[in-house]
Parts: sequence; C-alpha cells; structure tokens
Amino acid sequence: MARAETAAQTAPTVDEAAVSIPAYLLARSAIGNTGALFVMLEIMLPAFLMAMYEKDGLPFEKVLRNIINTRFLRPGIRPYKTQNIYAPFTGKEEPIAEKKFPKAHKGK
Repeated sequence: MARAETAAQTAPTVDEAAVSIPAYLLARSAIGNTGALFVMLEIMLPAFLMAMYEKDGLPFEKVLRNIINTRFLRPGIRPYKTQNIYAPFTGKEEPIAEKKFPKAHKGK
C-alpha cells in the first residue's frame, strides 16, 4: 500500500523538479543522456530524502530545528541543587546562613 504524501513532503520534490529537469536538459547536450541523468539524480535525491524522512512523527525540518536548539541555542546542563532547611535541626550540617557556597561548577 502506498503512503500518502503531505504538502510538506510534496513541496521539496516539486521545487527540486523545477531545478533538476532544466539541469538535465542543459547537461544532456554536453555530457550525454546517461551523465545528465546522474546529474539530475544528484540534484533531486537530497530533497527527496529530506521530504520522506520522519522521526517520531516529525518531518525533517522540525527534527533539524530541535537538534539545533538543543545543541547550540539553549543553555547546557543546569545542576539541580537544593538546600535542606531542616539540616540545622538534625545537627548534620551547618546552618544555611553560616554556610559559604562555592562558585557553581560548569558542566562537563
């Protein structure tokens, strides 16, 4: 059974066809039909693979945006630190007011 394409999947293939078919027609006279066919395939294949790629129900553009956000744009690891307000009563730690906190350690 064939998979139905969405508009997001169809648009890149239409755009690439608009670029690759003229490239094929122009290259056909210079390098022959077989060479022009391979040039056309090399132009169309990346856009076709991006249009068909899907991970966890998200299209390629959203997956790429999420990767860029998490790797480059958002801050790194934020250590989880708590202060036990009951520690002075148990005698295991010094009171919060007297405690001197060192500078926060940046992740790895």
